[in-house]
Amino acid sequence: MKQMNVDKTDLASCISQAQSGRVVITRKGKPVALVVGIEGLDREQIELGSSDKFWKLIVKWRKQKGLSREALERLINRRK
Repeated sequence: MKQMNVDKTDLASCISQAQSGRVVITRKGKPVALVVGIEGLDREQIELGSSDKFWKLIVKWRKQKGLSREALERLINRRK
């Protein structure tokens, strides 16, 4: 992650750098902002990516036990 001092940069430079990775803006050596590039994302991707509710659901789903492909195919075949 790149760091840029607020007194030694401008918005255009921060945006340009953020397209290839997050940029932490610092003031007097302390972080004060984070700039994240979103070029190429649509509105829904941007909203979901910044939604606490969405990420809480993702964490909950990841904790659930998954099925192997074979087990899933057996379930599907039983229902036919």
